[in-house]
Amino acid sequence: MRQSRFTEAQIIGMIKEQEAGMPTAEVCRRHGLSPASFYKFKAKYGGMDVSDTHRLKSLQDENAKLKRLLADTMLDNVVLKDLLGKS
Repeated sequence: MRQSRFTEAQIIGMIKEQEAGMPTAEVCRRHGLSPASFYKFKAKYGGMDVSDTHRLKSLQDENAKLKRLLADTMLDNVVLKDLLGKS
Protein backbone atom coordinates (compact mmCIF):
# COMPACT_ATOMS: atom_id res chain seq x y z
CA MET A 1 0.00 0.00 0.00
CA ARG A 2 1.22 3.48 -0.83
CA GLN A 3 2.48 5.46 2.14
CA SER A 4 0.73 8.76 2.88
CA ARG A 5 2.79 11.92 2.84
CA PHE A 6 1.05 12.91 6.08
CA THR A 7 1.68 11.31 9.45
CA GLU A 8 -1.17 10.15 11.63
CA ALA A 9 -0.56 13.11 13.95
CA GLN A 10 -0.85 15.57 11.04
CA ILE A 11 -4.04 13.91 9.80
CA ILE A 12 -5.61 14.05 13.25
CA GLY A 13 -4.56 17.70 13.52
CA MET A 14 -6.34 18.48 10.24
CA ILE A 15 -9.48 16.73 11.41
CA LYS A 16 -9.42 18.63 14.71
CA GLU A 17 -9.05 21.93 12.80
CA GLN A 18 -12.14 21.12 10.77
CA GLU A 19 -14.08 20.01 13.85
CA ALA A 20 -13.13 23.28 15.59
CA GLY A 21 -15.11 25.17 12.96
CA MET A 22 -12.71 25.84 10.09
CA PRO A 23 -14.34 25.13 6.71
CA THR A 24 -13.25 21.89 5.07
CA ALA A 25 -12.20 23.71 1.89
CA GLU A 26 -9.89 25.97 3.93
CA VAL A 27 -8.29 23.03 5.76
CA CYS A 28 -7.71 21.26 2.44
CA ARG A 29 -6.22 24.36 0.84
CA ARG A 30 -3.86 25.05 3.76
CA HIS A 31 -2.51 21.52 3.78
CA GLY A 32 -2.52 20.85 0.03
CA LEU A 33 -5.07 18.09 0.25
CA SER A 34 -8.08 17.21 -1.87
CA PRO A 35 -11.48 17.14 -0.18
CA ALA A 36 -11.88 13.48 -1.15
CA SER A 37 -8.65 12.59 0.65
CA PHE A 38 -9.70 14.63 3.66
CA TYR A 39 -13.00 12.78 3.96
CA LYS A 40 -11.23 9.44 3.48
CA PHE A 41 -8.86 10.33 6.34
CA LYS A 42 -11.78 11.52 8.44
CA ALA A 43 -13.60 8.22 7.92
CA LYS A 44 -10.52 6.30 9.01
CA TYR A 45 -9.14 8.51 11.80
CA GLY A 46 -12.22 10.49 12.93
CA GLY A 47 -12.64 10.48 16.72
CA MET A 48 -9.13 9.11 17.37
CA ASP A 49 -6.18 10.49 19.26
CA VAL A 50 -2.55 9.96 18.25
CA SER A 51 -2.17 7.14 20.81
CA ASP A 52 -5.19 5.40 19.29
CA THR A 53 -3.55 5.42 15.86
CA HIS A 54 -0.43 3.75 17.26
CA ARG A 55 -2.61 1.05 18.79
CA LEU A 56 -4.51 0.65 15.49
CA LYS A 57 -1.21 0.21 13.62
CA SER A 58 0.05 -2.41 16.07
CA LEU A 59 -3.24 -4.31 15.85
CA GLN A 60 -3.10 -4.25 12.04
CA ASP A 61 0.47 -5.60 12.11
CA GLU A 62 -0.50 -8.36 14.54
CA ASN A 63 -3.54 -9.25 12.42
CA ALA A 64 -1.38 -9.53 9.28
CA LYS A 65 1.06 -11.80 11.13
CA LEU A 66 -1.75 -14.05 12.35
CA LYS A 67 -3.23 -14.27 8.84
CA ARG A 68 0.16 -15.37 7.46
CA LEU A 69 0.47 -18.02 10.20
CA LEU A 70 -3.02 -19.32 9.44
CA ALA A 71 -2.29 -19.50 5.71
CA ASP A 72 0.95 -21.40 6.33
CA THR A 73 -0.81 -23.85 8.64
CA MET A 74 -3.62 -24.42 6.15
CA LEU A 75 -1.08 -25.03 3.37
CA ASP A 76 0.79 -27.56 5.54
CA ASN A 77 -2.52 -29.25 6.27
CA VAL A 78 -3.33 -29.62 2.57
CA VAL A 79 0.12 -31.01 1.81
CA LEU A 80 -0.17 -33.60 4.62
CA LYS A 81 -3.62 -34.68 3.42
CA ASP A 82 -2.28 -35.10 -0.12
CA LEU A 83 0.63 -37.21 1.11
CA LEU A 84 -1.59 -39.43 3.25
CA GLY A 85 -4.11 -39.85 0.47
CA LYS A 86 -1.53 -41.05 -2.08
CA SER A 87 0.05 -43.71 0.19
